[in-house]
Amino acid sequence: MALALLGTFFILLFLNVPIAVSLGISAIVGLWYSGFSLDILATIMYASIGKFSLLAIPFFILAGIIMEKGGISSRLIRFAEVMVGRLPGGLTVVAVIAACFFAAISGSGPATVAALGVILIPAMAQRGYDKGMASALLASAGSIGIIIPPSVAFVIYATLAEVSVGEIFMAGIIPGLVMGACLIVCSYFLIRNNKEIINSKSFSAKEKLLAFKDAFWGIMAPVIILGGIYGGFFTPTEAAGVAVIWGLFVGVFIYKEIKIKELLKVLADSAVSTAVVMYVVACASVFAWLLTTSMLANDLTEGIMALTTSKVMLLLLMNAVFLIAGCFLDTISAYYILVPIMLPIALQLGLDPVHFGVFITVNLAIGQFTPPVGVNLYVACNIARLPVQAVVAKIIPYIIASIVALLIITFIPEVSMWLPDTLFK
Repeated sequence: MALALLGTFFILLFLNVPIAVSLGISAIVGLWYSGFSLDILATIMYASIGKFSLLAIPFFILAGIIMEKGGISSRLIRFAEVMVGRLPGGLTVVAVIAACFFAAISGSGPATVAALGVILIPAMAQRGYDKGMASALLASAGSIGIIIPPSVAFVIYATLAEVSVGEIFMAGIIPGLVMGACLIVCSYFLIRNNKEIINSKSFSAKEKLLAFKDAFWGIMAPVIILGGIYGGFFTPTEAAGVAVIWGLFVGVFIYKEIKIKELLKVLADSAVSTAVVMYVVACASVFAWLLTTSMLANDLTEGIMALTTSKVMLLLLMNAVFLIAGCFLDTISAYYILVPIMLPIALQLGLDPVHFGVFITVNLAIGQFTPPVGVNLYVACNIARLPVQAVVAKIIPYIIASIVALLIITFIPEVSMWLPDTLFK
């Protein structure tokens, strides 16, 4: 069974077959080899995507696209610049702060890189920053998009691990800020001796107030989404619908950068992105079901537990597995393949499943800007019109800085759990 399921999957990956298709085909082979009727395939796939909590995904995707096209990103960047742009290496700080804000709107790493990169990468190059370094920073900062809520990745994990979406949303806030702080410190050391960098001018109190007023409607988006969830006004799924309405209101009537005739394309882009996510979920769920029902996941769990009894070593091993997986698999596929194996280990170690979900997601976030798959890296390179090879060397310091943040989040559970413990327990 293990050879049929995992062997087929890795052979298809080696042949460069898309991951979702590889999962689906290997699951079919596994079902056939195990003697299950293929009629069960449709039942499992439908059951996996026919869940109320997953309704949040299409709405958050749509909200992210609306807000990306609605002029919010440029106003957030302007506000961050007038507040901190005067600092040494100010635009690197602006990039990370803007990424944290936009992450709290889009819930997507690539969307964050795309929305901010088109403005910040050219601006940083004009101010004397190395273009490859600027691209590396945006690619890595964009990964915060799946850590700070609302996160599509967290919605998937919460459904798979049967934890509260609201609780894991809250648990991701401080870790996302920790990762952002590590990227800012890394950037400072990279550019501290660069005499060509031109810092922003000093802004008056009036200019700061005007920038805040202009960005206010964008800043209010995460406040309404998260405040509504934690204030008990609506569920995370309902919050996603509210986010769409707010984005339309701001983009069409306040900033007036979305025309009514453009909405059809926005809806089409959202439908395509949602279909891709749901297809991955459906195929991966059959793969995960086979791992569980065949007891293969249990056997792999016991095999890993037999390697060592040290909690520290097991945590490092889990991080290594998810970090490597993130370099080759998308976040959703990695969840469905590895969580059935690793979550029982985490529970035996006494870890809270919410804390476990946060630090494995940080691993997978790092994978978003790490070759060879690193989707954020390719988005940033495409915006900067640079070959990937020119940016890979520049991104290594940011990978190291992110791993430092990962270790802090892994071994100091309070970083993740303080907010949810304070508000939910």
